[in-house]
Amino acid sequence: MDFLPGCARYHRMHMLFPPCPASAQRRLQLQRLASMAARIGLCGLLAGAVPAYAQLGGPRLNLPTLPSLQRLPVEPRLPVPQAVNPVLSTIPLQQLRLTTVRNLLRQHPDLLEADPSGEPIRRAELVLLSPAPGLVDAALALGFTLLRMQALPELDLHQMVLRPPSGQTTAQALTVLRALRPDVEADFNHIYTASGEVGTDGSPAHTSAAARVRVGLIDGGVDARHPALGHSELHLWGCQGAPVPSVHGTAVASLLVGTQGTQSPAPDAVLYAADIYCGLPTGGAAEDVASALAWMARERVAVVNISLVGPANRVLERSVQALTRKGHVVVAAVGNDGPAAPPLYPASYAGAVGVTGVTRAQKVLPEAAQGPQVMFAAPGAQISVAQMGGGYHTVRGTSFAAPRVAALLAQQIQQPDVAVAQAALARLAAAALDLGAPGRDPVFGLGLVGAETP
Repeated sequence: MDFLPGCARYHRMHMLFPPCPASAQRRLQLQRLASMAARIGLCGLLAGAVPAYAQLGGPRLNLPTLPSLQRLPVEPRLPVPQAVNPVLSTIPLQQLRLTTVRNLLRQHPDLLEADPSGEPIRRAELVLLSPAPGLVDAALALGFTLLRMQALPELDLHQMVLRPPSGQTTAQALTVLRALRPDVEADFNHIYTASGEVGTDGSPAHTSAAARVRVGLIDGGVDARHPALGHSELHLWGCQGAPVPSVHGTAVASLLVGTQGTQSPAPDAVLYAADIYCGLPTGGAAEDVASALAWMARERVAVVNISLVGPANRVLERSVQALTRKGHVVVAAVGNDGPAAPPLYPASYAGAVGVTGVTRAQKVLPEAAQGPQVMFAAPGAQISVAQMGGGYHTVRGTSFAAPRVAALLAQQIQQPDVAVAQAALARLAAAALDLGAPGRDPVFGLGLVGAETP
């Protein structure tokens, strides 16, 4: 079995082993597992080696920290849109994603299902992260099927995707996996979704020159032919190298490195863009985000923007932690489910830089999430961005506030470095305009940044 990035993994998703007696099938699975382990340096997996996750010790990134957040259930989220639906675009952001997710689940019941909290997940898939010796053997003995596995050496992790045994729901199978060992790292293959809405009104803005920097984007595909991005040096990942532009990815990319009708503070930056959707309804899964983060680590991209939201997930959490420990900075949108909504991820993980949005009047967006995960505020309404296929349109949401912060930080952090990242965050905090209660507050965080950019 090959280990391919992007869309190739999708084609593996429903691959079945040839029918055979249970004992023979289990021997076949173990043989394939051993072969795959040897190919990616995991020979110790079935031979009693120390689990890979034990390698995650080391210095933690000493950045402004967030209080621990409980794993609370959250409402379903909206997938990254590939086109603007004129009907859905009239729905308030708080309801837009819920409505779209319901449509998505209804349209693709063979590929997607809802977890117990209503979050979209890949149907009949569970992700096992850096399993301890013997755990996979035990899972196969219980009837689980190994679908694929991938090493993420840049994050000192590896992940496996399992299919539940026949007769078990995905939720039941997760309970079984977690019962095998108290420290098992297993979760649903959650789908992560956009955190902003693309509109059609407003006029283009203009940019100012900035020093050439490097910045990362994990999102949908980017329309590299758009005039706002035509000057940019782009490094693309995913979809087997076949570009699959998206509305959301193109919009966020133009805020990171765009010129002409966009609002990027760093228009001359080099963009490393990972497409984790490839235009597929199953795109944006937790395993895809982890793989994209590993690519960012391999390319040594110091600042990575993730304008996507979803539920707490162990694979995502461990991947973000591993990256930030290496001195990278993950900037993430806090989401648009309203101030009373439960926290969304990855913005709510400790070490991530959670960003909210404000209006031109410097009022917080009414739909923006609030809480200890908010670290900074940035403009998030009436923002002009590149439109896929050409032209510009107006956007609103925390998705479009986060790249402003990411671009500002990227100008100060050229290579992953814990001390440099800490100093850059401190400088950004010192320059922030305190709009709320004195000091850090759950509405504006440490304050508003980036508002001086026209």
